[in-house]
Order: sequence, then structure tokens, then C-alpha cells
Amino acid sequence: MQFIYPAFLFALLSLAIPLIIHLFHFRRYQKVYFSNVQFLKNIQQKQSSRKNLKRRLILASRILALAFLILGFAKLYIPSSRSVNLDKQHVVSIFIDNSYSMETVNREGSLLDEARRRAKEIAAGYGLNDRFQLLTQEFEGRQQRLLSRDEFTDEVDKIKISPQSRNLEQIIQRQQSLLSTQGNALRDVYILSDFQKNLLAGHPVKTDSSISVSLIKLKANSLPNVTVDSVWLLSAVHRAGESEKLVVRLHNYADEKAEKIPLKLMVNNIQKALGSFTIDARSVQNDTLTFSGLQEGWQNSEIQLQDNPVNFDNEFYFAFKVQQQMPLLLIDGGQPNKYLSAVFNADSFFKPTWAHNGNVDYTGLLNYPFVVLTDVKAVSTGLAQQLKIYVSKGGTLAVFPADGADLSTYQALLLPMGVNAPEALVTEKNKVVALNVQSKVFKNTFEQLPQNPDLPLVNKYYRLGSKAFGASESLLELPGHQPFFVNYSSGKGKVYLSAVPLADDYSNLPHHALFVPLMFRMALLSGRDQPLYYTIGQDESVETSPVQASDKQLVKLVKGQQTILPDVRQQEGSTVLYFSDQVNQPGNYQLKSQDTVTACIAFNNNRSESDLTYLDDNTLKTEIPGVRTTVFQAGPQSLKDTVAKANMGLELWKLCIILSLICLAAEILLIRFYQPDKPDVTIPA
Repeated sequence: MQFIYPAFLFALLSLAIPLIIHLFHFRRYQKVYFSNVQFLKNIQQKQSSRKNLKRRLILASRILALAFLILGFAKLYIPSSRSVNLDKQHVVSIFIDNSYSMETVNREGSLLDEARRRAKEIAAGYGLNDRFQLLTQEFEGRQQRLLSRDEFTDEVDKIKISPQSRNLEQIIQRQQSLLSTQGNALRDVYILSDFQKNLLAGHPVKTDSSISVSLIKLKANSLPNVTVDSVWLLSAVHRAGESEKLVVRLHNYADEKAEKIPLKLMVNNIQKALGSFTIDARSVQNDTLTFSGLQEGWQNSEIQLQDNPVNFDNEFYFAFKVQQQMPLLLIDGGQPNKYLSAVFNADSFFKPTWAHNGNVDYTGLLNYPFVVLTDVKAVSTGLAQQLKIYVSKGGTLAVFPADGADLSTYQALLLPMGVNAPEALVTEKNKVVALNVQSKVFKNTFEQLPQNPDLPLVNKYYRLGSKAFGASESLLELPGHQPFFVNYSSGKGKVYLSAVPLADDYSNLPHHALFVPLMFRMALLSGRDQPLYYTIGQDESVETSPVQASDKQLVKLVKGQQTILPDVRQQEGSTVLYFSDQVNQPGNYQLKSQDTVTACIAFNNNRSESDLTYLDDNTLKTEIPGVRTTVFQAGPQSLKDTVAKANMGLELWKLCIILSLICLAAEILLIRFYQPDKPDVTIPA
């Protein structure tokens, strides 16, 4: 046993005071008139022995009461393994999970309320000179500092629900980054959370062996939950007045089937579709909503799901743009190709722009979702570099080599993009023998494909190489699986490559019935809109079409009364907006340059919080395999005593105070009820 304040033991000298009082207990003798002294000697002997016993018992009780009181003030305790360093300062990092799942209610109220209370109990278990870090899901810069106990308590009361969601590895590394700077102080880590399965980092978390890690599990009630995980539109290009199909991905996280879940689609605050769906337990299901009647411009859309009691993920926001016309860029060698002109001028939806290969506006390339390169004999180095950037950022490029093309310049254009380039001219006649009807380009193009379809005839063509590393898909093939028209994926974009120019002496492709649907489908599939939505906490930057920004012309993100000023950085052909942690509410936002709306951007909560299943103790121990890792189940008892016992040992000062009070009570009882002066012998008068 040891003492926290051993200096109080000097007060044991005060035990001599009751001893002195009892040893020198002088009293004035009283005269007692006794008529018969026959039995006086016998009575005096009996009373004297009883008085001595009473006095000794009172002396013992007073000495023990004073001794236990002194031991209590000296803070008597049985030391633990950590109590040898009581003279050192403790630096404590406490993480409070304030993600959406902490809104779940248990007997103590919401889990976040219980986490706040538990954090205060932990702080109360440390000394006044110890320092604390308060960390939440936001990982704010101001949380990378140490607080006194009173400051820590004040900050705990300010914690609110956050859309952020971090895993265990990120949390512990953030805590260790501050604690590692604290020298020889004793370092402790506490994590208060419901410990959803989404906290798993996918591999064991490495921890500093000198840091004690305590995981405080807050028990939540198991609740069913259905949510919209994601959505996507089947059409790459959205035309005014045409029908649209929206695929909604629903996820049931409950162990029971969810029946007749109502779903509603709102576009610009107008209801466009309504449905009701049934989803099996622990399953994912895709459903399609069809709607129409869209006008030109940005469409702020929302999926509304009725699913109680968990409702933080009942809305899903997305935004897209409906176009009146689709711009196309046709790059030629000096003379517009008559076949391309005939195709794209036949439909008013397409708005083609012709440009000579030496007079291309590189800054505006990303404004065109589809670029066609045709009849260019030699591709310049500058054009090749800009087209590579265009494709890497999501553009679609179709290449028809020219008659008498300089093949080395085409190789310099295509090979860096992972696309096979023309290697040599083959002058033998041939015929296309295979049509890939499973490709997106030709899928749903034919009502019924004949047994022997009429495919293009070829007089001569360029043999395409096989050195490219990019993923490819043959649309049309010559005998021997020789590619004739190929689709390549490159970066975020696509490249279509033809083995023949658009010229009559090479093939009859420009006159063939396949040519028009081929060009239309390539153009319509090239829609390069921004993503339908972004996720709060994951997507901290957004890339848009070029937006001009200056000191007088600010770019801002607006939602109702909320205004966000992003960090604007210009890149080649695009603008990147950095929001950091400014976006913390889901919804549809308008991107404005001055008062002009340049884009609509949708943000949603992280759906990882929707899975309300939790980790067990064994899994947590496996996730953090340190020898100093402890898992606590938050129960009815206070964590203050648990923390104090872990840091110091078993404190006995309370027991000493109780024993001191018992001794004082014994003294009172002895004085009041133990009467040795009362004679046991009855003397006749």
C-alpha cells in the first residue's frame, strides 16, 4: 500500500493527544456519604475495573478514528502497474464519435449525449494538472491542441452531429500525431463510439506501444434501415422533352424484408415519378424510374424515401443538365468532310463546329463532349498533346486517318493514350465479317439482326498495331480478327479509331447504313457531364468546366441562405474547386460566378453510416492488436472510478473515512450507553 500525499502521515503524531488526555485524566474527588462501609471496598474494586475498560475502549476508538482520518487525507491506495509514475503528467486524447449513427437512441437518450457524459467522467478520473485533447469526426485544426479539464468539459458540450465518417486507423493516427509530441508524459487514448462495421480499416491498426488505448462501446438499439445507395441515368446526353430512365440502387441493412417502401422522385420541386418497392433482408436491389417533360437547363433532383425511425439517409440528391443542343468539334485538314457534315446537319440537336487542324482553340476543347479528327495528314505535336489532355479529362475522340497520312504523327498521338496506331497501308480488298452487337454503340440499334447482314466492303485499309496497353473493344472486324473499328478506354475518356479514312476509294463505310447510327451513337454516348452527385467528407474538390474568377468576380456555392467560398484553381481546360470541410449539409447547391449560375452540384451524406451493425469485442481486439488495448462496455457505473483505478490502483481513502466515522460512532455509543458507575449490588437501607 502507498500514499498519494505521504506528508499527512506526520499528523500521526497527533495520536498522542488522546493518549495524554487519558493518561492524565485528573478529576476532583467527590465526597460520598455512605451509612455503612461494610461493603465499600468490594464495590469500589468492581466499579474501578469497569471504568478502566470503558476508558480503554474510548481511547482505542478515538485513536483509530484519528488514525483512519489521517490515512484518508494521505490518500491510501493499493498501487497498480501505472501508479509508479504518478508524479508524471497525463496527456489524454479522447475521441467522441459524432457521426449520424450516434443519433440512435438508447436508455440514456441519444448515443451522442451518452458519449458527452462518458467523456466528462473520463476527464474527472484524472488530476487537475493533466491535459486533454478532444477529437471528433471533423478533424478540425483547433482540435490539435491540449486543454485543461474545465476547457475540455466546455468543448464537449459544443459537439454536434457531423456528416463526416472516419475509420479506426485514421482516428488513432490522428490522436497519436499529437500525443507523440508530448515527451515523457503518460499518454492515453480513449475512443467513445458505437463501433459500426464501417470503422474497420481493412487491416490491423498499428499503435505506439507506449500509448494506452481504451475503446468505450456505447450500446445502441438495433434498428432496421433502408436507404438509396446511388443513382445513375441511362442516357449519357439529356435532351429537352425526351424520356429519361433513372436507376435507383436500394440497400436494405435490416435482417427482415422491407415491404412496400414508398419512393418519390422530385425534379426542380416537381414530382416526376412515384413507386413502391419490396427488398429482401440484407440485400441490394436496382429499380428503374421513368420520367419526362424536362426543360432545358440544370435539373435539381431528389429521391425521397420514407423509412422510419432512421431518417438521416432518407433523401438522396443529384443534379444534371438538359441540353437544347449538343456541341461537336470536327477537326479537318483544310476541307470539311462532306459525309460528317451530312450526318450531323441532319439533326438539329447536334451543333457541329468545324476547325482546321492548325487553328484549334485549345482552351475551349473541354466544352465539346465529342471531337472528330478526320482527313488530317500530319498531326502536330501541340494538337496531339492537347487531345491527350482532352481525353484524359473525360472527352471522347473519334479518329479517321487521312489518305496518305504521316503514320508516325498518328503513332505519336495515339500510343501515349494506350491506343493502337496505324502501322502500314494494306491494299487488298476485303469485307467486314463481324459486328459486335453487344457493344453500347450498337446495342438496341437493331430490332432484329439478319442472319447474313450486309456489312461494309473494304478496298484498302490501315493495319492497326497491337502494342497498346489500354482496354479495347472491337466494334467491326475484318477476317482473322483484324480490327476495323475499335473503341479504347483512355483515362476518363474514350477513343474510337477507324482503319479507313472517310473516302470512297477506301471503303463504302460513308455510304453504308451503319454509318449514321455509328456516328450518332458515338456522339450521344460521349456525354461528359459532371458526376450526378458528390459525397460529403470524401469529395473535397469538384472539377467543372472553366469558370472565370477574380477579386471582383467571386465564385461561390449557394444553398438557401448558406454561401461557401471555395478555393478556385485553374487547370488545363477546367476549373477545380476545393471546399475542404465547408460543405457539411446535404442538398443541391448552385455554383455562381457573380449572379450567374454556371453549374448545379449535389452533395449527399456518406452511406457507410447507414449500416447499423456493430463490431464485437473480439473483432475490436483483432483490429487493434496492441497489448495495451482495452475494450469497455459502457454500463451503469461511472467511468471516473474505472479510470482512476486503472491509473492509480485501488483507492482506500473512502474506506478510511468510513472507518473513521464508525470509530467516532462507537465512541459516542460507549459514552452514552456504557455506564459502569451503576452498581450491580443492591445494598439494603
